[in-house]
Amino acid sequence: MKQWYEELYEDYHAFDDEPFAGKTILEVDFIENVIDHDESRRILDIGCGSGRHALELSRRGYRVVGMDLSESMLACGRKIAADENLKVEFIKRDARRLKIHEGFDLAIMLCEGAFSLMEEDEMDRSILANACLALQPKGRLIMTAPNAVFKLTQPLDGSFDPETFRETFKMEKKITDGRNKMLDCTQRYYTCPELNWLLRGVGFKHVEFFACTKAGYNRDTKPDKNHFELGVIAAK
Repeated sequence: MKQWYEELYEDYHAFDDEPFAGKTILEVDFIENVIDHDESRRILDIGCGSGRHALELSRRGYRVVGMDLSESMLACGRKIAADENLKVEFIKRDARRLKIHEGFDLAIMLCEGAFSLMEEDEMDRSILANACLALQPKGRLIMTAPNAVFKLTQPLDGSFDPETFRETFKMEKKITDGRNKMLDCTQRYYTCPELNWLLRGVGFKHVEFFACTKAGYNRDTKPDKNHFELGVIAAK
């Protein structure tokens, strides 16, 4: 049986029209600043979807591999890459079972592409461990996650469990025959101390947090109760 996130991103043609997709340029600017615009860095985009970050990084001269569970999303990325003659490799992989050893200088995992949507906390930990495994010594991970501090300041309506920091909700998706299907979804929120502990536990040596603001990622500002997402730079 497919999980809700697998069903959602199957033939999900509206993905690039989502509001968050409009920040791709700003987010890639941020990534470039973190790695000092060094085009020799090899980059892994975990949970890449249709490849909005991977494609933009390739346009700027970086070598990128994008991986995702959704074959239809990967097909969209491959088509754009072919149309623009971009050298991006798109592969179908499950981040929970990814076994790549020290091949990359940077991994990115943005907008909950592969993290926090899983049905069990241990799966999130496996994703972080595999991201660390995929990096060269001194390699870095840039990721985002839903911010538990933000969620705890909102009125609680029963959809969020403060015992597990997990939200349950329904999402409607139009399926291929034109009907709408209601998906039962879940999302895990994290605190900075929790993520710091998880990341150090799987092999990262230095963890830095940054704010995900309406104006984009800001390394000079720390996450607070006003930010739905929090951002992390972790160094191996």
